[in-house]
Amino acid sequence: MTTDPASAENRPGKPRFAVIIPTYNHGDRVTAVARQAMSLGCPVFVVDDGSTDNTASLLRSVPGIRLLAHPLNRGKGAALVTGMRAAAGIADYAVTIDADGQHDPAEALNLMAAIPANRRVIVAGRREMADAPWTSRKGRAFSNFWVRVSGGPRLDDSQSGFRIYPLPETIDLGVVARRYQFEVEVLVRAAWQGIPVVEVTISADYGSSLPRISHFHPFVDFMRNVGVFSRLITRRVFTPTLWPPVGRRVRSG
Repeated sequence: MTTDPASAENRPGKPRFAVIIPTYNHGDRVTAVARQAMSLGCPVFVVDDGSTDNTASLLRSVPGIRLLAHPLNRGKGAALVTGMRAAAGIADYAVTIDADGQHDPAEALNLMAAIPANRRVIVAGRREMADAPWTSRKGRAFSNFWVRVSGGPRLDDSQSGFRIYPLPETIDLGVVARRYQFEVEVLVRAAWQGIPVVEVTISADYGSSLPRISHFHPFVDFMRNVGVFSRLITRRVFTPTLWPPVGRRVRSG
């Protein structure tokens, strides 16, 4: 779908959007993403999550962005929350984009277009995974299954970082995880609160043009995932209001 970037500008009577880009040691990769995001015509918040390379100095050279910083690394989820809290006063929705160049910020227009009229929803990018490493495909399948078991929606891509979140509803969900696991816990808690999730197909670059920058640690993050899902499932088991209706198939939003 081709859309004029000016259509994303915040205008009276239209939903207001802000872009949030969490980053940790992404160097000039994040500056390119931030410059591309600026073309959407929305405020762009870049949250430097305690980078130890030249990321901070490079970001200060990008005109127009709103740069926030954590003195020490606190995790992707913590960076997203910092950005959301800063954006909540000027925006109705937060568009989150990964800093590694995997996503095309222009596709945010497609996500925006998927928001139903008069409904508050989360819109999640559904990545095309044909060229993705097998570890990414297996990890996504694992996450999709346990999100559903935890009482979340049935999704094809529960790990995508390219999303639109309603503000301030997302901040008020009470998500505990503050690292990568934020992005799965927020889906489950949104479902518990009756906030639907809409998926939109997006492209993804898995390093064909540039080496991928990732701070995912397979064993450590697997154990963190196990901890988060165990906590969510336990909460669901002991909260009758979160049980699926008897005799009816549960449908995701």
